[in-house]
Amino acid sequence: MRYTTVLFDLDGTLMNTLEDIRDSVNHVLLEKGYPERNSEQIGMALGNGARVLLAKSLPDGENTEGFDGILSEYEAYYLAHNMIKTKPYEGIHKMLRELSAREYKLAVVSNKSDANVKELVNKFFGDVVSVAIGESPKIRRKPAPDTVLEALRELGSSPWESVYVGDSEVDIKTAAAAGLDCISVAWGFRSEDFLNEAGAKYIVKTPEEILKLI
Repeated sequence: MRYTTVLFDLDGTLMNTLEDIRDSVNHVLLEKGYPERNSEQIGMALGNGARVLLAKSLPDGENTEGFDGILSEYEAYYLAHNMIKTKPYEGIHKMLRELSAREYKLAVVSNKSDANVKELVNKFFGDVVSVAIGESPKIRRKPAPDTVLEALRELGSSPWESVYVGDSEVDIKTAAAAGLDCISVAWGFRSEDFLNEAGAKYIVKTPEEILKLI
């Protein structure tokens, strides 16, 4: 595998964001009188954006009275509390710096809100990642290819020279839809067995293995 461009998912791939997301979801749930969700439940609900996350966390899903208001409250609360426990996985900084030193073009493409993606990437990876795109009303979220293709456009890269790195079945589908190879990581919010069943072609267990693959 030889590429010029590497695109990364954020949650569960570059950063362990689970606790801050869980705490933010539970803050809103408890405020509205709904039962809390544990980390495993939140982790399995991640990958398709905040709307799906909240729908899977509420007993009646999107049929919950005032759902859009609850979603807005969650998004505002999480944006204000997204760096309390969140941190990059071990070895991520070293891997990204090495890719940058090898002159790979790097981007982050996530279903997290665009504001959260840009804030976190700028804070933690701004020295090496030049493009960061999240979910917004103007572009379809993953697994549609739109955000990946927009990142490639901004980087001046083509799908055939690019690879997408992610931790979920959503990332595998997204890469396929955009015409990219996909590397799945085993340290995120899905198990290795789950990724294999989802059709993962390459699975790495450490960030250093990414450097060997590409």
